[in-house]
Amino acid sequence: MEGPLRGCLAGAAAWKWGGGCFSMIVIFIIVYILLGHVKC
Repeated sequence: MEGPLRGCLAGAAAWKWGGGCFSMIVIFIIVYILLGHVKC
């Protein structure tokens, strides 16, 4: 998965699951990396 959709999904996940600023950044990075491995 590439492009802006990947960033939007990672941002939405970080906003939904993140409790604070640092945890949102960590979740965003993790989800962004995981979405990079998905071949859709």
